[in-house]
Amino acid sequence: MKYYLFIDESGDHGLKTIDESFPVFLLCGVLISENEFSKINLVVNNTKLKYWNNTNVILHSRDIRKCNNEFKILFDLKIKEQFYNDLNSILTSSNYKIICSAIDKISFIKKYGKLEDDVYEIALSFILERTIFCLDELQDCDTLEIIIEKRGKKEDAKLANHLNKLNQVGTFYVDAERMKKYAVKHCFLDKRKNNNGLQISDLLAYPIARKILFPEGVNISYELIKDKFYTKNGKRYGLKIFP
Repeated sequence: MKYYLFIDESGDHGLKTIDESFPVFLLCGVLISENEFSKINLVVNNTKLKYWNNTNVILHSRDIRKCNNEFKILFDLKIKEQFYNDLNSILTSSNYKIICSAIDKISFIKKYGKLEDDVYEIALSFILERTIFCLDELQDCDTLEIIIEKRGKKEDAKLANHLNKLNQVGTFYVDAERMKKYAVKHCFLDKRKNNNGLQISDLLAYPIARKILFPEGVNISYELIKDKFYTKNGKRYGLKIFP
Protein backbone atom coordinates (compact mmCIF):
# COMPACT_ATOMS: atom_id res chain seq x y z
CA MET A 1 0.00 0.00 0.00
CA LYS A 2 1.12 3.53 -0.70
CA TYR A 3 1.38 6.09 2.09
CA TYR A 4 1.67 9.85 1.92
CA LEU A 5 3.57 12.08 4.31
CA PHE A 6 2.22 15.62 3.97
CA ILE A 7 4.49 18.23 5.52
CA ASP A 8 3.85 21.85 6.45
CA GLU A 9 5.33 24.22 8.98
CA SER A 10 4.52 26.70 11.71
CA GLY A 11 6.93 29.45 12.64
CA ASP A 12 10.04 30.76 10.90
CA HIS A 13 12.80 28.28 10.06
CA GLY A 14 15.58 30.89 10.02
CA LEU A 15 18.06 31.49 12.85
CA LYS A 16 19.24 34.98 11.91
CA THR A 17 16.41 36.70 13.75
CA ILE A 18 14.25 35.24 16.51
CA ASP A 19 10.64 36.23 17.07
CA GLU A 20 10.57 36.28 20.87
CA SER A 21 6.80 35.77 20.86
CA PHE A 22 7.15 32.61 18.74
CA PRO A 23 10.71 31.23 19.09
CA VAL A 24 9.78 27.75 17.89
CA PHE A 25 9.91 26.22 14.44
CA LEU A 26 7.60 23.25 13.99
CA LEU A 27 7.45 20.90 11.03
CA CYS A 28 4.27 18.85 11.00
CA GLY A 29 3.95 15.58 9.12
CA VAL A 30 0.64 13.84 8.43
CA LEU A 31 1.09 10.16 7.60
CA ILE A 32 -1.90 8.65 5.83
CA SER A 33 -2.53 5.71 3.53
CA GLU A 34 -3.61 6.31 -0.06
CA ASN A 35 -7.02 4.75 0.66
CA GLU A 36 -7.62 6.88 3.74
CA PHE A 37 -6.50 10.01 1.93
CA SER A 38 -9.14 9.40 -0.74
CA LYS A 39 -11.75 9.40 2.02
CA ILE A 40 -10.50 12.52 3.79
CA ASN A 41 -10.09 14.31 0.46
CA LEU A 42 -13.75 13.69 -0.34
CA VAL A 43 -14.93 14.90 3.08
CA VAL A 44 -12.80 18.07 2.92
CA ASN A 45 -14.07 18.89 -0.58
CA ASN A 46 -17.67 18.33 0.51
CA THR A 47 -17.09 20.73 3.40
CA LYS A 48 -15.75 23.35 0.99
CA LEU A 49 -18.79 22.86 -1.22
CA LYS A 50 -21.05 23.30 1.79
CA TYR A 51 -19.67 26.74 2.70
CA TRP A 52 -18.43 28.15 -0.62
CA ASN A 53 -20.19 26.09 -3.30
CA ASN A 54 -16.80 25.20 -4.80
CA THR A 55 -13.66 23.28 -3.85
CA ASN A 56 -11.17 26.01 -4.76
CA VAL A 57 -10.86 27.46 -1.25
CA ILE A 58 -7.54 26.72 0.44
CA LEU A 59 -7.83 26.00 4.15
CA HIS A 60 -5.14 28.10 5.79
CA SER A 61 -4.84 28.21 9.56
CA ARG A 62 -3.95 31.89 9.84
CA ASP A 63 -6.68 33.04 7.45
CA ILE A 64 -9.24 30.99 9.36
CA ARG A 65 -8.15 32.42 12.72
CA LYS A 66 -8.16 35.99 11.36
CA CYS A 67 -11.33 35.55 9.26
CA ASN A 68 -9.40 36.74 6.21
CA ASN A 69 -10.28 36.40 2.52
CA GLU A 70 -12.86 33.63 1.95
CA PHE A 71 -13.10 33.13 5.69
CA LYS A 72 -14.82 36.46 6.24
CA ILE A 73 -17.97 34.36 6.42
CA LEU A 74 -16.77 33.33 9.89
CA PHE A 75 -17.63 36.76 11.25
CA ASP A 76 -21.12 35.27 11.36
CA LEU A 77 -20.88 33.41 14.66
CA LYS A 78 -23.45 30.78 13.70
CA ILE A 79 -21.52 29.91 10.54
CA LYS A 80 -18.27 29.99 12.50
CA GLU A 81 -19.53 27.52 15.08
CA GLN A 82 -20.84 25.16 12.41
CA PHE A 83 -17.65 25.42 10.34
CA TYR A 84 -15.41 24.69 13.32
CA ASN A 85 -17.57 21.73 14.28
CA ASP A 86 -17.24 20.34 10.75
CA LEU A 87 -13.49 20.97 10.68
CA ASN A 88 -12.96 19.39 14.10
CA SER A 89 -14.99 16.38 13.01
CA ILE A 90 -12.69 15.88 10.02
CA LEU A 91 -9.54 16.14 12.14
CA THR A 92 -10.76 13.82 14.88
CA SER A 93 -12.56 11.13 12.88
CA SER A 94 -10.09 10.65 10.03
CA ASN A 95 -7.48 7.90 10.20
CA TYR A 96 -3.97 9.39 10.10
CA LYS A 97 -0.94 9.80 12.33
CA ILE A 98 0.86 12.99 13.29
CA ILE A 99 4.65 12.87 13.22
CA CYS A 100 6.20 16.27 13.85
CA SER A 101 9.39 17.90 15.07
CA ALA A 102 9.83 21.19 16.88
CA ILE A 103 13.04 23.16 17.22
CA ASP A 104 13.40 25.45 20.21
CA LYS A 105 15.50 28.02 18.37
CA ILE A 106 16.80 29.85 21.46
CA SER A 107 17.99 26.61 23.08
CA PHE A 108 19.37 25.42 19.74
CA ILE A 109 21.50 28.53 19.28
CA LYS A 110 22.75 28.38 22.89
CA LYS A 111 23.82 24.77 22.44
CA TYR A 112 25.02 24.65 18.83
CA GLY A 113 25.38 28.26 17.74
CA LYS A 114 24.09 29.42 14.38
CA LEU A 115 25.53 26.43 12.57
CA GLU A 116 22.79 26.32 9.95
CA ASP A 117 20.98 29.08 8.13
CA ASP A 118 17.75 27.25 8.96
CA VAL A 119 16.61 24.20 10.91
CA TYR A 120 14.18 22.78 8.35
CA GLU A 121 16.49 19.93 7.34
CA ILE A 122 17.13 18.91 10.94
CA ALA A 123 13.41 18.77 11.72
CA LEU A 124 12.72 16.86 8.51
CA SER A 125 15.35 14.24 9.35
CA PHE A 126 13.66 13.57 12.68
CA ILE A 127 10.25 13.26 11.04
CA LEU A 128 11.41 10.89 8.30
CA GLU A 129 13.25 8.73 10.81
CA ARG A 130 10.18 8.30 13.00
CA THR A 131 7.97 7.79 9.97
CA ILE A 132 10.07 4.76 9.09
CA PHE A 133 9.62 3.46 12.66
CA CYS A 134 5.87 3.85 12.25
CA LEU A 135 5.74 2.16 8.83
CA ASP A 136 7.76 -0.76 10.19
CA GLU A 137 4.99 -1.30 12.73
CA LEU A 138 2.14 -0.89 10.25
CA GLN A 139 3.67 -3.52 7.93
CA ASP A 140 1.43 -2.67 4.96
CA CYS A 141 3.43 0.02 3.17
CA ASP A 142 5.53 -0.51 0.06
CA THR A 143 5.80 3.12 -1.11
CA LEU A 144 6.16 6.39 0.80
CA GLU A 145 5.67 9.68 -1.00
CA ILE A 146 6.67 12.83 0.88
CA ILE A 147 4.73 15.90 -0.23
CA ILE A 148 6.07 19.29 0.82
CA GLU A 149 4.77 22.76 0.09
CA LYS A 150 7.03 24.74 -2.22
CA ARG A 151 9.08 27.54 -0.63
CA GLY A 152 11.31 28.68 -3.48
CA LYS A 153 13.65 27.20 -6.11
CA LYS A 154 16.79 27.58 -3.98
CA GLU A 155 15.16 26.29 -0.80
CA ASP A 156 13.45 23.38 -2.56
CA ALA A 157 16.65 22.33 -4.34
CA LYS A 158 18.55 22.39 -1.04
CA LEU A 159 15.87 20.30 0.64
CA ALA A 160 15.70 17.86 -2.28
CA ASN A 161 19.46 17.29 -1.97
CA HIS A 162 19.00 16.61 1.72
CA LEU A 163 16.22 14.09 1.08
CA ASN A 164 18.25 12.36 -1.61
CA LYS A 165 21.16 12.10 0.81
CA LEU A 166 18.91 10.56 3.46
CA ASN A 167 17.76 7.99 0.90
CA GLN A 168 21.36 7.12 0.09
CA VAL A 169 22.90 6.98 3.58
CA GLY A 170 19.95 6.90 5.98
CA THR A 171 19.85 8.61 9.37
CA PHE A 172 21.50 7.87 12.72
CA TYR A 173 18.84 5.28 13.60
CA VAL A 174 17.61 4.24 10.14
CA ASP A 175 20.04 2.87 7.58
CA ALA A 176 19.67 3.23 3.83
CA GLU A 177 18.31 -0.30 3.39
CA ARG A 178 15.32 0.48 5.59
CA MET A 179 14.70 3.60 3.51
CA LYS A 180 14.84 1.62 0.26
CA LYS A 181 12.27 -0.83 1.62
CA TYR A 182 9.64 1.89 1.24
CA ALA A 183 10.82 3.30 -2.10
CA VAL A 184 10.81 6.78 -0.56
CA LYS A 185 10.23 9.60 -3.03
CA HIS A 186 9.26 13.24 -2.69
CA CYS A 187 7.66 16.13 -4.52
CA PHE A 188 7.08 19.82 -3.92
CA LEU A 189 3.65 21.35 -4.51
CA ASP A 190 2.64 24.96 -4.87
CA LYS A 191 0.00 26.07 -2.37
CA ARG A 192 -2.18 27.00 -5.36
CA LYS A 193 -2.40 23.29 -6.26
CA ASN A 194 -4.92 23.13 -3.42
CA ASN A 195 -3.74 19.85 -1.91
CA ASN A 196 -6.00 18.89 1.00
CA GLY A 197 -3.28 16.81 2.66
CA LEU A 198 -1.01 19.84 2.98
CA GLN A 199 -3.95 21.86 4.27
CA ILE A 200 -4.63 19.29 7.00
CA SER A 201 -0.97 19.50 8.00
CA ASP A 202 -1.20 23.31 8.13
CA LEU A 203 -4.29 23.16 10.35
CA LEU A 204 -2.57 20.79 12.78
CA ALA A 205 0.78 22.58 12.99
CA TYR A 206 -0.31 25.78 14.73
CA PRO A 207 -2.09 24.29 17.78
CA ILE A 208 0.83 21.89 18.31
CA ALA A 209 3.33 24.75 18.21
CA ARG A 210 1.14 26.74 20.63
CA LYS A 211 1.08 23.78 23.01
CA ILE A 212 4.88 23.66 23.02
CA LEU A 213 5.14 27.39 23.64
CA PHE A 214 2.39 27.55 26.26
CA PRO A 215 2.03 24.04 27.73
CA GLU A 216 -0.27 25.19 30.56
CA GLY A 217 -2.49 27.39 28.40
CA VAL A 218 -5.95 26.50 27.16
CA ASN A 219 -5.63 24.81 23.78
CA ILE A 220 -8.87 23.16 22.73
CA SER A 221 -7.63 22.42 19.21
CA TYR A 222 -4.65 20.50 20.57
CA GLU A 223 -6.80 18.49 22.96
CA LEU A 224 -8.92 17.35 20.01
CA ILE A 225 -6.00 15.97 18.02
CA LYS A 226 -3.49 14.85 20.67
CA ASP A 227 -4.48 11.19 20.28
CA LYS A 228 -3.45 11.32 16.62
CA PHE A 229 0.27 11.40 17.46
CA TYR A 230 2.24 8.30 16.57
CA THR A 231 3.00 6.40 19.77
CA LYS A 232 5.40 3.54 20.38
CA ASN A 233 5.62 1.51 23.57
CA GLY A 234 3.40 4.05 25.28
CA LYS A 235 5.69 6.95 24.34
CA ARG A 236 4.72 9.83 22.05
CA TYR A 237 7.17 9.29 19.21
CA GLY A 238 5.10 11.56 17.01
CA LEU A 239 6.42 14.69 18.71
CA LYS A 240 10.15 15.36 18.81
CA ILE A 241 11.27 18.56 20.56
CA PHE A 242 14.91 19.49 19.97
CA PRO A 243 17.26 20.11 21.61
